Amino acid sequence: MVTFVDQLRSARLVAIVRGREPDAVRASIRTLFEAGIRLVEVSLTSHAALSVLADLVPDVPDGCLLGAGTVRTEDDVRRVVDAGVHFAVSPAVTDAVAAAVRGGLPIIAGVLTPTEIEAALRAGASVVKVFPASLGGPGYLAALRQPYPDVPMVPVGGVGLDDVPDYLASGATAVGVGSPLLRDAADGGDLGALAERAREFVTAVAG
Repeated sequence: MVTFVDQLRSARLVAIVRGREPDAVRASIRTLFEAGIRLVEVSLTSHAALSVLADLVPDVPDGCLLGAGTVRTEDDVRRVVDAGVHFAVSPAVTDAVAAAVRGGLPIIAGVLTPTEIEAALRAGASVVKVFPASLGGPGYLAALRQPYPDVPMVPVGGVGLDDVPDYLASGATAVGVGSPLLRDAADGGDLGALAERAREFVTAVAG
């Protein structure tokens, strides 16, 4: 059986979508999948995010996963489970982490420090999101990997196309990319340009 962590290791990239226009968010998600990105996260801060997720989950291509981001509370977990998402992402170690674990929903728990990694592991998380990654860069991620070599880590926050090789070389399981990839697409921007950027990121993580 292929686990969520297996799929994350294989894809090496999570696209993060936030937007004010639900139709543009939907179109951006479809574009990302069509361009070869296999894991897409939609932040709950997006307008009508739960409706967007529920609409698109049934049509996710084979081998791809659609998740919910900015999942902070137990109620958030219940709502995204009802929407049918494949995984969740939290900004920090909140009650949502343990709630997702109890419910069998894979969750990437947001952390920054070793203390927070320990808290995430105690809550049952199997993957952590190092956020904001730009605060310490690839060197900080490499330092975190020393005491936690077996904990899958996903740097998020300020990860640009040129940063991808350094983060992967520093031990990242995958990279999470938001605005450097999406730019204004989820607010009605150019989907053709989004597709081109997506293909560039897919190539970058392929190494």
